[in-house]
Amino acid sequence: MGFLKIDKVTKSFGSLTVLHQTDIEVEEGEFLVLVGPSGCGKSTLLNMIAGLEPVSSGDIVINGRSMNGVRPADRNIAMVFQSYALYPNMNVGENISFGLEMHGVPKEEREKAIDSVADLLQIKHLLKRKPGQLSGGQRQRVAMGRALVRDPDVFLFDEPLSNLDAKLRVDMRTEIKKLHQKLGTTIVYVTHDQIEALTLSTRIAVMFGGHVQQLGTPKEIYDNPANMFVAGFMGSPSMNLFPAKVAVKDGKAIAKFPLADGSDAELPFPEGAMTDHDGRDIILGIRPEAITDKLGADRSSNAVHTIKARVEVTEPAGSDTYVVAEMGGKEVTARFRADVEVKPGDTFSFAVNMDKAVAFDPETEQRLK
Repeated sequence: MGFLKIDKVTKSFGSLTVLHQTDIEVEEGEFLVLVGPSGCGKSTLLNMIAGLEPVSSGDIVINGRSMNGVRPADRNIAMVFQSYALYPNMNVGENISFGLEMHGVPKEEREKAIDSVADLLQIKHLLKRKPGQLSGGQRQRVAMGRALVRDPDVFLFDEPLSNLDAKLRVDMRTEIKKLHQKLGTTIVYVTHDQIEALTLSTRIAVMFGGHVQQLGTPKEIYDNPANMFVAGFMGSPSMNLFPAKVAVKDGKAIAKFPLADGSDAELPFPEGAMTDHDGRDIILGIRPEAITDKLGADRSSNAVHTIKARVEVTEPAGSDTYVVAEMGGKEVTARFRADVEVKPGDTFSFAVNMDKAVAFDPETEQRLK
């Protein structure tokens, strides 16, 4: 059994079901990220783990103990909120130690805990300041310190970085990752930012419409999306999805689709793949980095094939250049090296790594095996 077990949990408000049956097990020391767009049910699930919302059915078990009917204060969890939730009239040290004081921890132990956490988070010089004198990043460190000082079974993070500017978000993301690696704590983290999900987690639950669409490691989620929602949501730029048709020739399956000049492109699938789907319409999914220039293609792959297509748009992005072309009647984004000379209107040879291609059923939107 996992250290945190979400067992057949649902949540309804009257006749509206906002979280359908959900089963997730989190091992001790794991970093689980719940990711999805607004309204997908991720914050509702986090609030049920915290005890801020009752479950409609099912059970949540933490460290072998059912949480049904257990008050938030008795769950031995610590939560870090998006809004920091610091007491403005208390200084940093008092904010960090407030929970310990409420639980009757002796002053000497409190001071030792404050000192240890302040040292870990590098905020010792801030202990006498009030929250109003701190930057957003400093406030978030204090909020994390208040959670860390309690040594809980599970840490819950509710979009903790969304109020920070882009650079500070990246910096704090690194700090949280380092903290997890150092302490080995069990964390459940909610975000709508798929880059945060991919970089921080040991496992990701991608949520949409109150359902867990896929649960897996960052690599599994990125390389083998279970459906078109996961494929399109995870990754930046997102996976290219465009119509194609499977044809089997001499025992080998190929994907056929039209190009902007009226010709048809033919891209062979890897050996043995998709041979049971002759004549089937599919949605072909290929990530931008798997469509590139010849010299930028993966030399370890035996499934790189070239097609000529007209360049519609180029988007220099510093270390890369994103190139947009039309394939299968859709705009497709390719990721080129920064020094490749290419401009709109050019007909260019695109190298496509079909080892990285996935196929989806156009009707069910589920991945085809």
